Amino acid sequence: MMDEQERRTIEQVVAAGSPQDIGWFRFWFDDNRWEWSPEVARMHGYGPDEVTPTTELLLSHKHPEDRERVEADLVTSVRDHAPFSSRHRIVDTAGETHHVIVVSDAVTDDKNDVVGTAGYYVDLTDVVAEQRNEVLGELLPEMVEHRARIEQAKGLLMMTYGINADQAFRVLVWRSQETNMKLRVLAERIIAKLDELPPTAPALRSRFDHLLLTVHQDMPPT
Repeated sequence: MMDEQERRTIEQVVAAGSPQDIGWFRFWFDDNRWEWSPEVARMHGYGPDEVTPTTELLLSHKHPEDRERVEADLVTSVRDHAPFSSRHRIVDTAGETHHVIVVSDAVTDDKNDVVGTAGYYVDLTDVVAEQRNEVLGELLPEMVEHRARIEQAKGLLMMTYGINADQAFRVLVWRSQETNMKLRVLAERIIAKLDELPPTAPALRSRFDHLLLTVHQDMPPT
């Protein structure tokens, strides 16, 4: 099981944005058991403790065009005891579609065996709200001064999760506020850690090669 420090870390409610924008989840491999925060429940259209989350329930809320892919990701996660991460759409009980990313990491027991995965749902559906505009105002001088690094970090998030620039910036602001780390420092650390990541998967590299060599063909005639 997680130690108490890890549990407290996972259970911190993220301060960036409105309370419904971000929430935590846990998934335990031994009995396929889910836990979710009230924020994640609301993303799906439920009140706190209204339903018990299950794999079947979660899959039933996936957008029809995303369901098969997300189910395959879940099967792989359970089989390999790996974190479950994804970008997809969910449809709540009112029929509203939410664009979300799921970011997570492994949960280990006292023997360092992987027993589950825990992380966050980040709802990227809404545009920047008034509350977040105040945050942007505070960050603007730092953004101008350190724009290159922040833009690099945004680009990485955009490519990794398949999200747009505004959504990538929201993710950076979220992590900056949650970790109490300046946006510039967060961006610099992300860039500095790139060399520690494994090489790009051949399939992704191949698709990007194709894009790089053919993107000009989509340009309208001048």
